[in-house]
Amino acid sequence: MLKSLYIKNYALIEEISVEFGSGLNIITGETGAGKSILIDALSLILGARATSDEVRKGEEKAIVEGIFGIAENKKLKALLAANEIEVSDELILRREVSAKGQSRNFINDTPAPLAVMKEAGELLVDLHGQHEHQSLLRTATHIEFLDDFGGLEGLVAEYRKAYSALKDLFGQLEELSQKEKQLKEKRDLYEFQLKEIDAVSPQPGEEDGLESELKILENSEKLFEATSQLHQMLYEGDNALYGQLVLARNQLQDLVEIDKSFEEMQKECASAAAIISEVTKFIQAYNAKVEFNPERLEQIRERLGQLSLLKKKYGGSVDSIIEHQEKIAKEFQLAENFEGEIKKLSEQIDRARKTCSDAAQRLSTKRQELVGKINKAVVAELSKLGIQSGKFDVTIQQKPMGRENGEDVRKRAFVKMGKDFYEATPNGIDTVEFYISTNAGEDPKPLAKVASGGEISRIMLALKTILAKSERLPLLIFDEIDVGVSGRIAQAVGRSLKALSQFHQVIAITHLPQIAGLADMHFAIEKTEDKKRTRTRLRALELEERVEEVAKLMSGAEVTEAGLEGARELMGLKK
Repeated sequence: MLKSLYIKNYALIEEISVEFGSGLNIITGETGAGKSILIDALSLILGARATSDEVRKGEEKAIVEGIFGIAENKKLKALLAANEIEVSDELILRREVSAKGQSRNFINDTPAPLAVMKEAGELLVDLHGQHEHQSLLRTATHIEFLDDFGGLEGLVAEYRKAYSALKDLFGQLEELSQKEKQLKEKRDLYEFQLKEIDAVSPQPGEEDGLESELKILENSEKLFEATSQLHQMLYEGDNALYGQLVLARNQLQDLVEIDKSFEEMQKECASAAAIISEVTKFIQAYNAKVEFNPERLEQIRERLGQLSLLKKKYGGSVDSIIEHQEKIAKEFQLAENFEGEIKKLSEQIDRARKTCSDAAQRLSTKRQELVGKINKAVVAELSKLGIQSGKFDVTIQQKPMGRENGEDVRKRAFVKMGKDFYEATPNGIDTVEFYISTNAGEDPKPLAKVASGGEISRIMLALKTILAKSERLPLLIFDEIDVGVSGRIAQAVGRSLKALSQFHQVIAITHLPQIAGLADMHFAIEKTEDKKRTRTRLRALELEERVEEVAKLMSGAEVTEAGLEGARELMGLKK
């Protein structure tokens, strides 16, 4: 619902801040007071186009801001989340229009594209009159209204689940078909690459081991000579380090017998001799196994050359070669077994299509069963609203699929009934459109093509009344709904609006006392002149002011006591 509306420097409006209530909100005012300006300003935050002409003369910019309660509006919350806009139970739409015609749009204080603001507006408000936000005039919404009327949410969800599963399978089939074409073109290349890589058969970590072994073999002479010299230096030479350390250890042991303070040094020297002994043993063993193997050296060089060639072709490392090998092996195997893969997937599609078709048929049957009921209900409601010869018809059609360029339709058909395949959307196989005639002797025509104005608003009111419990738009605005009606019909329109306001917040602009008298909240829009400037203001009326306003609507500007009494009676108030 619309909680509050703030307008500043818009046309004749200098500044207005108003809080609306739930139920039926009525706006009245003299002709030319600015009722249409108020609706135009509201339309701005619902995504309407903006022009510099809308900015109040002498001001830099116009501002319109609406605060909406959206706690139960799941579709709107999903829209906000999808556009990375903060989501809460309250929505703030703000529009700023500069005197140069530039527009800035904000949703919850986040700059937003006008298209997103318009989409949000379509999930918030249905504005009836000579305006754009008329959901029932958009043929695409008719199927949703019908499903809501019949409470078919469960069947719709069941069908959409099946439709989505089948769509995924069709996507896999398309991807497989595209891959088949690609792999047929690349099959020879993949076969060559596999043979080339398999011939070398690179192993994980192999290259590091080979390079380490190569380095050792290339330096075998140096390693042999160096280890021989070290063994002489440490152990076998005349003044070998090990022998010197043993002598030092023994002398320190003698000193320990005299002075215990040499004990720690003696241990350190003994430890050093032990370490040298271990180093000598390692060097001696290493020296003994130093290998001079030119054949092995050549093998390693050849192997590394093969790996280097593959690395240049397939990614720069042995790991990338192996990864490429595994990938093209799978692709090659798939290319060899496409018929089996396609057959397997086609069998899955046939089963999924059966599930989707059954769900679509159940949904379509239920919709057909609703037609007579909704037609009768709308005609009855139109009669109450003064359209005595009204006819209403919900048309439901299905479109069989035809071949395109000899294509097998099974490759894209979601639904099959009997021997025929049918066009399908996420809403099913049905195309739903409302037809109406408001004059005797005329055949019903598409609702989207009927004339605008008061009559269309009453048609909308009739439809909304029937769909009230299920139609989800939280706010309905009726402008010019009372054009061409009076007396008994005006009372009927008022009662319908009042009934509708139990399920939706309703804002109605009217000049009829029969409608104004039923308000839960009543606002008066007034035009004043001050210092040669014209201003429009909107204010909520207290009870006695409401009575006076209804009396004015009944008898004109001069209000008598009899007029006030008549207004109280019309409003159901006791004196």
